[in-house]
Amino acid sequence: MGCTKRIGLSLGAAAGLALFVSAGPAPQLAAKRFINLDDLPKPNGYTHVVTSPPGRMIFISGQGGRGSDGRMPADFSAQADNTFKNLGRCLEKAGARFGDVVKINYFVTDLGNTEELRRVRAKYLDMAAPPASTLVQAGLSPGLLLEVEAVAVVP
Repeated sequence: MGCTKRIGLSLGAAAGLALFVSAGPAPQLAAKRFINLDDLPKPNGYTHVVTSPPGRMIFISGQGGRGSDGRMPADFSAQADNTFKNLGRCLEKAGARFGDVVKINYFVTDLGNTEELRRVRAKYLDMAAPPASTLVQAGLSPGLLLEVEAVAVVP
């Protein structure tokens, strides 16, 4: 006498299993898309909207201009460069890169530094993306002229 075990599956479960087994490789996820509104002028240095496929989200707290030597330079350009280097180190530590950034916020003490901020940013990020906000902040830490926070999505 042979030993057999009967497995009962509902018709729906059997169809789902067949679909799962025969579906083949998972479909490719859409890449990030950076979108601007058609009826407004194209913004300078950011986009209005980003869509991103599901992935691991990384939130980076505001990074300032202190160098890896612990010193705070007095000029905006050096602080901006240090800030983006610090962001890059944070992204790397989290397994991401600048290309994974989907949102960035700038906190500056003087909007007069906006062009210099864009010049430095262009060394690290695509200037057409991601969406960005620049806010004037009166109460940053003593000597700090810029703080930047970012959100990244790693597929």
